[in-house]
Amino acid sequence: MLNHNLSDASEQPCVVVAKDHNALVISALNHAAARLGLAIGVPLANARAICPDIAVHDADDIADAATLNAVADWCDRFTPLVALDPPHGLLLDISGCAHLFGSEAAMLDTICHALARQGFAVSAAIAGTAVCARTLTRHRSGCVVPEGQEAAAVQPLPVFTLGADDAITRGLRRAGLKTIGDVAARGRHEIAARFGAGFVALLEQALGERDAPISPRRPLPDYMAERRFAEPVATDAAIARTLSTLARTLIDSMTRDGKGARRLDASFFRTDGAVRVIGVETGLPVTRVEIVERLFRERLDALADPLDPGFGFDLIRLAASRTDDVVAAQRDLDSHVHDSDEVAALIDRLAARIGGQCIVVHLPQDTHIPERAMLALPAQQHLAAATVAAWPRRAEGEPPLRPLRLFAPPEPIEVLADFPHGPPAAFRWRRGFHRIALVEGPERIAMEWWRSERSQPASPEPVDDDFARMHPLRGEVSVKRIDPAMLTRDYFRAEDRDGARFWLYREGIHEREVETFRWFLHGMFA
Repeated sequence: MLNHNLSDASEQPCVVVAKDHNALVISALNHAAARLGLAIGVPLANARAICPDIAVHDADDIADAATLNAVADWCDRFTPLVALDPPHGLLLDISGCAHLFGSEAAMLDTICHALARQGFAVSAAIAGTAVCARTLTRHRSGCVVPEGQEAAAVQPLPVFTLGADDAITRGLRRAGLKTIGDVAARGRHEIAARFGAGFVALLEQALGERDAPISPRRPLPDYMAERRFAEPVATDAAIARTLSTLARTLIDSMTRDGKGARRLDASFFRTDGAVRVIGVETGLPVTRVEIVERLFRERLDALADPLDPGFGFDLIRLAASRTDDVVAAQRDLDSHVHDSDEVAALIDRLAARIGGQCIVVHLPQDTHIPERAMLALPAQQHLAAATVAAWPRRAEGEPPLRPLRLFAPPEPIEVLADFPHGPPAAFRWRRGFHRIALVEGPERIAMEWWRSERSQPASPEPVDDDFARMHPLRGEVSVKRIDPAMLTRDYFRAEDRDGARFWLYREGIHEREVETFRWFLHGMFA
């Protein structure tokens, strides 16, 4: 387990201050300031008295977190298991990775020197447990603890290096326990009774007696291939050639296991520490190298922020973060399989260029509520579904019962009708007056009372006074109503004298749900 803490490596005395109980105190400092005798928690006024020319910066937790995440992205080149150890640390699980860099000591030296070139001061250590490594970084850097020697490595260290609460640290010192070895020599039940079981667990992890797994920032990909370069590459041709080679390696590994890629992520590590990750998704599992090449070509060409190699990439990685089993299909006799493949390839290319959420497919839902009869899903998700819903067939030679166009939400209208149960005779909509020549209905639709979330109908438009005087039988806004989301609807298919066809409904049942009605226009027939 490798842990390293980061700070500014400038030689000028520099401190970061934060407000604590209405006073500015030091929350971070560099080595030059530490050599002056300053420490975390010292008031800023005391620091200025010691060094009047000291550089002071306000604490910015958001910027610190962004920097820590950027360094964590860069550390992915050493191991995919990188965890945050706030506020200033990272934990790297390097199990099985150290031999790629020569040895654990060589790997530690490589990481420290690379971060130092980026302007950070690093305190790093390698140990069998995360807490042991973190404890060592608080006292000395560059320590590699052999397996089973964690207790011997941390016992001489001061108790504050455990990172426990200040109250616990002060209590240990008052009890005469100044080092971790002093604490470890006491009985565990005695320590637990005084300082709690949490501190005992922390102590045992530092001593290597127990361990707790780290929580990586990203899950480990199913398959991964990468290539390191002795000399950084920066040309589009070299990048495309590398992606093609990595795709071939990745596809070969997945094919042996009967898998296909559903999501692929290409990571580009620049020499200056910047990392760019570009991902593509597919509707069906991908098992061909040329498809991967085409998708990444489309994705790279469509980037709003083009891929900037800077001084070049020294590492390119291709990972399959999501895979599915490949289902064999009869491709020689079934022509529909080829058609589906072409449609899936087209959807994947469009999704790579403009985004998967922009390509949707409309599926039917099992409901009698008109506005809920259709569900829009990403087309790639629809392709991956095991079952495909089918729209109901319309009777041959019969007119459609539902309009092709629905308004969302339904638009309020002013209606002339015989109150309470008469069909509409005329209505005003969008400042236009329509006299109805033919009408069919009503078709009663009750709402789904068991649903807890419902959309509220839109408020009606202002009533036209001239229209009210000319048509005294128009529908009025109800004054006594129950929950609007539960009102029954009576739908009418109506055709005006110009041949336009509309789908209207009145809201509520007279004397049971409302005293008077509200009318809405829900859609138009083609």
